[in-house]
Parts: sequence; C-alpha cells; structure tokens
Amino acid sequence: QGQLVESGGDLVQPGGSLRLHCAASGFTFSYYVVSWHRQAPGKEREFVAALGATDGRTKYADSVQGRFTIARDNAQYTTTLQMNNLKPEDTAVYFCKASEPRRDITYWGRGTQVTVSS
Repeated sequence: QGQLVESGGDLVQPGGSLRLHCAASGFTFSYYVVSWHRQAPGKEREFVAALGATDGRTKYADSVQGRFTIARDNAQYTTTLQMNNLKPEDTAVYFCKASEPRRDITYWGRGTQVTVSS
C-alpha cells in the first residue's frame, strides 16, 4: 500500500521561505505525477503545483507562480515544494499527492501546516 508523508511545515513571517518535503513509499514513485495542494480554514482544497512523472513538465497555480518551485528526486522517492516570499494568504495545510492516471491510482499524504504571520 502506497504512503506519502509530508514534513517541513512551520510558522513563518511574511516574506519568508519554507521548503516542504514529501516522502513516498510502497509504490513505484517514478511512474507517478506528483502535486501539492492546500486547504485553508473554511475553504476547499486547491491545487498548488504539479510535476510530471518523466517529462519534467510543471504547472503552478497563478497565485504561487514565480514564488513556489516543485521538484522531485525519483531515486530518493521524494518531492519538495520550495516556497519563497510567503504571504499570509498562503496559510493552509499543505498536502502531497501522487497519481498514476492510466491505472486511476492516487495517494494522498495527511498534510503539514504552514502558517504565515507576523
């Protein structure tokens, strides 16, 4: 059974940076598209960033474009989200997701809290 575990969430001041990590296990990580999503209190979960399995293609939400960078290390079974110039509206629980569309398989992590506040 596949598993994803996020870490790296913290309290940070506006303008600061954080790097989130997601460790995968139990499935062939390199076959999967990885993405990050977030959910703020009282709001629906929203897409943040995605990175293709083998083509290196990235996609970002407009709200984070130019500030966040998604990366992956297939050998280490990890994906990271580098977040710079953080804003209070980035406050949310951040979730890691891995999906294999051809077989309709999806794994979610349990999330890590990011709070941006002075």
